[in-house]
Amino acid sequence: MALLLTAIDQSPVHQHQTLLTAPGLSLELAIECERLGYHRYWLAEHHNSIQFSGTAPEILLTRIASATRSMRVGSGGVMLSHYSPYKVAETFAMLGGLFPGRIDLGIGRAPGGSALSSQALAAPGFVPDADQFPTQAAMLCAFLRGGFCAGHAYEALTFDLPAESMPSLWMLGSGGGSAQLAGQLGMGLALAQFINPNACTARIFDDHREAWQRAALVSPPPRLLAVAAICADTDEEARYIAGTAVYRKLSAGRTPREVLLSPAEVQQRYRQMSRAERANYDETLAGMVVGSARTCRRRIAEFARDFECSEIGIVTVTHRFEDRLRSYQLLAGDQP
Repeated sequence: MALLLTAIDQSPVHQHQTLLTAPGLSLELAIECERLGYHRYWLAEHHNSIQFSGTAPEILLTRIASATRSMRVGSGGVMLSHYSPYKVAETFAMLGGLFPGRIDLGIGRAPGGSALSSQALAAPGFVPDADQFPTQAAMLCAFLRGGFCAGHAYEALTFDLPAESMPSLWMLGSGGGSAQLAGQLGMGLALAQFINPNACTARIFDDHREAWQRAALVSPPPRLLAVAAICADTDEEARYIAGTAVYRKLSAGRTPREVLLSPAEVQQRYRQMSRAERANYDETLAGMVVGSARTCRRRIAEFARDFECSEIGIVTVTHRFEDRLRSYQLLAGDQP
């Protein structure tokens, strides 16, 4: 089976862009990714960020689905802890009706932002306990699939979706915590290796498959491995460009917050780092897929083999939009 590539877009705020203008580049990139043959285009959700502009993936994916023809489009993902499962089900049922056979609903349990933004999203109520996520996810699936048992208070709140309008259901995870829940609920598992490479092992997909089988599901469990990738014309150029993404990851949570630094700014700071800080930087870079098209494709093929996965999600954060666009083109085999 041919390896499928999926674009996972965090809507970074590139050089010369703002939080309001950056999402427009997601539209441009998505149109190009469809031309290049990418299987899916997923949009992430972040709040109170000066680096990522995607606060409402359900809105942006609607615009992108309208501008494309065949590529699947979805959320990667909706941070369900902030929302009513019923409202999310309503939204994606409508999207499935508007774009039959093309909508994916991926959900995650992380807040995608600061404690303050979580409080604001919950107001005038309270931020739900993290332990509520399994219940929320089960309710979401039941609303969309009509799966409430007889006598349940929400039994009548279903959408009776035809098969072609049913969004594909996915759960995001960066470790093993979501694997069994996703399998029990019959949801595909999108494993974010790019978040925590050291905790991301093939065993997580095994746990998902075993839970899937215990739920008496006979179809193969959908799985996707998401990696951070920066591809350029040469290995050296790619490592230089990747500095933006590496430094962003290392500085996450620090104050004062900074916009995405240019590769030149990152190299200047690298020279000022301690030995331990440089080692951390180098280790983070090594956990990414970085290099020429040949180098990156070889590394991606290794991931697909090691994780027994036929679909790889590509997360690319760069300072310049042109570098991000070029990276997706090179990975897809598009040459000038």
